[in-house]
Amino acid sequence: MRHCDSELHVTGLSEYTDDVAPPEEMLHGVIFGSPIAHGKIQKLYTSGAEKMEGVRGVYTFEDIPGTKIIGAVIQDEPLFAHVEVMYEGHPLAMIVAESVELGRKALKACKADIEPLPVTVCPRKAFEEGDVLQETRVFEKGDVESVWEHCDHVIEGKVDLAGQDHLYLETNRCRALPIEDGQIKVFSSTQSPSAVQKWIAAVLGVPMHKVEVDVKRLGGGFGGKEDQATHWACMAAIAAMDLQRPVQIVLNRVEDMKMTGKRHPYKQDFKVGLTQDGKILAFDVAHYQNSGAFVDLSLPVLERTVLHATNAYAIPHVKILAAACRTHLPPNTAYRGFGGPQGMFALESAIYKASIVMGVAPEWIQSRNLISNGYRFHYGQEVSACRMQRTWDEASEAFDFEGVKKRVDSFNASNRGKKKGYAVMPVCFGISFTKTFLNQGSSLVHVYTDGSVSVTTGGIEMGQGVSSNMIAIVSRMFGISEKHVRCNSTNTSRIANISPSAASATSDLNGNATINACKEILVGLKEVAAKELGGKPEEITIEDDIVHLKGFATDLTWEKLVLNTYFSRVQLMAHGFYTPSGLHYDYTKKENHPFHYHTYGTCIIEVTVDCLRGNYTIDLARLVHDLGRGIIRSVDLGQVEGGLAQGIGWVTLEELAYSDDGLLLSHSLSTYKAPDGDFLPNDIEVRFLENADNPGGPLGSKAVGEPPFMYGIAAYFAIQRAIDAFRLNVPDEIVSPMTPERVLLSLYDKDSVKPKQPSSV
Repeated sequence: MRHCDSELHVTGLSEYTDDVAPPEEMLHGVIFGSPIAHGKIQKLYTSGAEKMEGVRGVYTFEDIPGTKIIGAVIQDEPLFAHVEVMYEGHPLAMIVAESVELGRKALKACKADIEPLPVTVCPRKAFEEGDVLQETRVFEKGDVESVWEHCDHVIEGKVDLAGQDHLYLETNRCRALPIEDGQIKVFSSTQSPSAVQKWIAAVLGVPMHKVEVDVKRLGGGFGGKEDQATHWACMAAIAAMDLQRPVQIVLNRVEDMKMTGKRHPYKQDFKVGLTQDGKILAFDVAHYQNSGAFVDLSLPVLERTVLHATNAYAIPHVKILAAACRTHLPPNTAYRGFGGPQGMFALESAIYKASIVMGVAPEWIQSRNLISNGYRFHYGQEVSACRMQRTWDEASEAFDFEGVKKRVDSFNASNRGKKKGYAVMPVCFGISFTKTFLNQGSSLVHVYTDGSVSVTTGGIEMGQGVSSNMIAIVSRMFGISEKHVRCNSTNTSRIANISPSAASATSDLNGNATINACKEILVGLKEVAAKELGGKPEEITIEDDIVHLKGFATDLTWEKLVLNTYFSRVQLMAHGFYTPSGLHYDYTKKENHPFHYHTYGTCIIEVTVDCLRGNYTIDLARLVHDLGRGIIRSVDLGQVEGGLAQGIGWVTLEELAYSDDGLLLSHSLSTYKAPDGDFLPNDIEVRFLENADNPGGPLGSKAVGEPPFMYGIAAYFAIQRAIDAFRLNVPDEIVSPMTPERVLLSLYDKDSVKPKQPSSV
């Protein structure tokens, strides 16, 4: 089976939020945002816009009929800025006009007197000033302070880890339609339909059953629409209910990049202690998260950073400081990996610097510290069904790590103007929402009298293939062709209380719920078939649209069985519900089990750096990934390759640039560079573990959305090692992304006459 939307995508027939023909008299909303990053609002001038031709309304903080302040975790974000603007683009007002063009013309008539206030863009500075969004937390395992004197090597360092724009093809957009009896129907490009429903109801001051949210598919999300799509839907709903006309909001690319949050940048300090034989005894790290102006999802993102701070390594003594620091940037938000990549990067930086001190390859240290069954993480969960070592060993053998090292060393010995580097990245990633209550999924399955089937779940299709997975699950559960099955849009009137499509858990939660619904329907189908064929229900199976009795095909087809079941007045629909058992997490306690299971993998990346120009090529990426028993191999492969590509982009080209006064400089595709097909390696080889079923996943599968992203981290250290081959100049602060400009400056640092390297403390 292939992705169910593939033909629609390549023919341009896929319909997204604003592709459906607009209803009559639809209006268009445009947003007037703050021109500065921080200031006190003195006066807002919108009367000029209100008087312009085609303008039907202007809405500000005072025009919100219900709740005026929203928030995913903490209710701290005014829908429209009221007293103070906190970031460039902070919405001040919405102009609603007969056309987008008239609305944008009216924007020019809006002005605001704003008294500038000091701007902070650095999380370290915010932390020093005490501007944090929650009490700073410290997580400990063992006692790091008692171990340093027993270490042969103690290395310290700093990391400046940049953010990343989601750069989804479909920018944020929504359409709100008022309908009878004070109800409203909203088509939103969101990963969280129930959050949109909840907050629209709150800002309108109506019960949730008055709000219907429908999502067919997204043109990409990556976490950027988990919470931040909510704001635009609320704004459109306010105007639609007030004017009793449909209202649509579509952000253009510059607006989307300026007004929405990104992957969280971090500043990090680390200290690592090792024995001479490469064992890591202690790791002390401080994470200063650049949270942006409001909480959004920063606190759970930081929590995930803490949980993944030791990645795939068994470390007996760990201390982790976690600070969510308020800055005057748009509130940063969920992004593929949800804080996990930031946690892992700091430890990989420590291992890299330790390898220089010890005169060994980083993978020598990595391989000596991999987790195994029975190890207990710093958050209390014990490792079970661990495949970390297996992925490492299979990758090492299949991709010949030793051969790669010899080839790279040989190339570097015979080439002066170009140098090669390689790096290995092991990944251990926990699957589940760390907020336990979110780990629930629902599915509604209908079997129609002609044998066709529809499935509706809470999963949002955003290119990752969840709709295809649901079709495949129904097909295999019923033993019928996938051509009989259709996956409907996600709708809050069909599925209530939907968890966000995030945390790599969408297929797990909704897939298992779909299995439960199919099982319920199968009970009736088999009873009817057994009665007709003279057998027992447990002797009935369905294969390739044919009913089998005791393993032998009969003349009873799927279509005939369904019709007979209907005439027998037996249920042909079911609502399935699923939640994994045994999950619990409380950061104040030592014993926790936040993850249903872990996904493992190992990747090696090789690069070539042009030491005259500073540019580089990613030559190859090869990896072994623990997929469980995948549902649709081609869809899963696309997720692995896409995650790898996005991870490579994060640590190489994708540089978010802000001015000192908080203005985004890289606000368009001409100033923000993302990797394209020419940049990515031509040689990508992905191997999935064989005979690796996962009892916790639907049909034995494992989640695949987020874990592959972390493989891209290897590209950063491969480039750094190629630089080291030209001129060993290990920086005091490891700065990402490793852009060609940064490479060139590292190769020819004018302030350094002699090569330098870190030393044991």
